[in-house]
Amino acid sequence: MPAGCAVGFDIDHTLAIDNKLERIAFLRLLPAIDAAGGSALGTLDQETSAIDTLLERQRSGAFSIDEAVRRYVSERGVTDPYPFVHRFREIALSLVDQIVVPLSGVPRLLAQMRSHGLAAAVLSNGWSPLQQRKAERAGFDGPVLASSDIGISKPDAQAFAALVERLAVPAECVWYVGDNPRADVAGAKHAGLRAIWYNAENRSYPEGLAQPDAVVTDICDVLEIVTAPAVVS
Repeated sequence: MPAGCAVGFDIDHTLAIDNKLERIAFLRLLPAIDAAGGSALGTLDQETSAIDTLLERQRSGAFSIDEAVRRYVSERGVTDPYPFVHRFREIALSLVDQIVVPLSGVPRLLAQMRSHGLAAAVLSNGWSPLQQRKAERAGFDGPVLASSDIGISKPDAQAFAALVERLAVPAECVWYVGDNPRADVAGAKHAGLRAIWYNAENRSYPEGLAQPDAVVTDICDVLEIVTAPAVVS
């Protein structure tokens, strides 16, 4: 095994599937919104589409999850949205054990990495403690850096710099594994890390983005890549 090698992971669609956990948590706020004098904006399809758009903006770093909740509740006619922030967090955390599941092969990969003594950490756009709980459900027991804690989101190079600092190895010795070409792969490459694109769905890689150093369709193939002699140039 090359000395100084370390691995960073995304969570959603890389280590685990959350089955639209946060969307469900938002929908479960609707009865309380109704009780507070507000109302849904439309049909279930319209609601889920609006929620997904809101979450996409939140995950891109446009605003925090707390602000996303406040906007969601205010848009549905509630004059005091602040009590709903805590309720949303409670609902989301209560759903983790019910619906978050590790992706196939992840527990085996993590066990093999531990046996090789590989340092690893998670870097995820999201909020704590939800991201911590998701990582634990996937079987990951290392450090978890959530964008809400470090104050910056992928693909910003400073988010990856925080990961490198936590792993305490040079950036060029860190492999970052993720499913999102822009946030995970291009972000890691621009920050000087090596990137593995986890392409479980055999998608085409977008044009105009920095190319990954490796592509895997089976997450367990990550171990062979990061322990190969070429990891350290």
